[in-house]
Amino acid sequence: MGVMMKKKILVIAISSVCTSYLYAAAFDKTGQSISAFLQPGNYFEASLGVTDASLKGQEAGTNTGNSTISDIAHTDYRPTAALKLQLAPEFSFGLLYDQPFGSDTEYTGSNNFVATPKDTVMLPGITTARLAKATTGEVPEGNSKSSFDIQSLSLIFGYQPNKNWNIYAGPVYQSFKSQVDLRGNVFSVYNGYDFHAKSVADWGWLAGLAYQIPEKAIKASVTYRSEIKHKVNATENAPLIDMLKTQQGRSLVDQHLDYMISIGQMTQQKKAALNHIVAGLANTQDSGTTEFKTPDSVNLEFQTGLRQGTLLFGSVRWVNWSELNFQPYRFGEISKVVGALSTPSRPDGFSLVRFYEDQWSANLGIGQRFTHKWLGNVSVGWDSGAGDKVSTGGPVKGYYNLGIGAQYSPTPQTFISGGAKYFWLGDAKGQLGAQAGSDYYVAEFKDNHSVSYGLKIGYKF
Repeated sequence: MGVMMKKKILVIAISSVCTSYLYAAAFDKTGQSISAFLQPGNYFEASLGVTDASLKGQEAGTNTGNSTISDIAHTDYRPTAALKLQLAPEFSFGLLYDQPFGSDTEYTGSNNFVATPKDTVMLPGITTARLAKATTGEVPEGNSKSSFDIQSLSLIFGYQPNKNWNIYAGPVYQSFKSQVDLRGNVFSVYNGYDFHAKSVADWGWLAGLAYQIPEKAIKASVTYRSEIKHKVNATENAPLIDMLKTQQGRSLVDQHLDYMISIGQMTQQKKAALNHIVAGLANTQDSGTTEFKTPDSVNLEFQTGLRQGTLLFGSVRWVNWSELNFQPYRFGEISKVVGALSTPSRPDGFSLVRFYEDQWSANLGIGQRFTHKWLGNVSVGWDSGAGDKVSTGGPVKGYYNLGIGAQYSPTPQTFISGGAKYFWLGDAKGQLGAQAGSDYYVAEFKDNHSVSYGLKIGYKF
């Protein structure tokens, strides 16, 4: 393979945001409903959701391999809880706990997302094993994997001037922790990179307005949740960069470039440019503060009675994913140096997680009461995803779903409900290109699905 093609693939690979693991359909886990706070009187509920996704793919595009990618998704368990107190006829208070965003995925098997001693470092002929031997470093091992855990506690204060209106607002306490390990030939100089962040927490807020006509079972609400800014002092390891920083590593690259010149695959001008990159990597800082924002969102939820015992319900949700830009400090410092290889140049570097489109989702369902103790429902849903252009990776672009559920009320004050949803996940390409809309990609994910199960208990008091 020619040097120019290698350089292009290098730029594509190291501008990867590793969101081949992250997909908006699953990264947005709970939908952040406010419905528990709008229940009449005093109310408590707790639930557990379980999602089992099948996310399989194939190496493709600019990826040097063509291996099958086995299921990368781990089973997801997600609890929620809510407490609502009617302190007085005009005033209410609520606590809502959920884990609104998250991801837990891992690449396994034999593919270019799993590290081997033969993985290439910058130039054909320099492998991780050869660089490690020259610098007494350690060869990257293991699988590419990613976990993001975001938890929220919302404190809501409501004012009800009459039986129809509810005005509410309050602070939101949100925690964040993450672990990302990049492994394999596809990540080039980021092969072996780790981002490990312990839990940190920061504040945001929400505000909303609800309207209801109880005798007609009509209820509607609109809720805005602010973005929340996090500052993280994470541990970032980049072993290949550490090796290239050493005199032995730089000498190995220089000697290999001389060899490539001798066989006609390199010019002195290109050698100087690549040596400049290696020297720049040697001057990057190893640690610093990572700053990013989780997205703001708007939820519209509604219901209305159709006839005695029949209820139409639904929701529309917008999430501002296009503003998300997660660039860990050291990752970013390295990418700013490597960005000089891009055409056009990218002095601001690349991001680890970057979406380019906002997410829209909608759900619509019908509930039917069969007896005073039993009711059931069916629903359909759609999600746009957050785009499958550069830096969103994949492997999913939105979904359609179909759900069923049932509720049993042993007493007028208590209930237990359960349900399931089947998701048809959208096809996507795992793109790692340096520009939005790039034609370059390293994997394809098709015909995937997901099944979610939920169980909830509720108590009115």
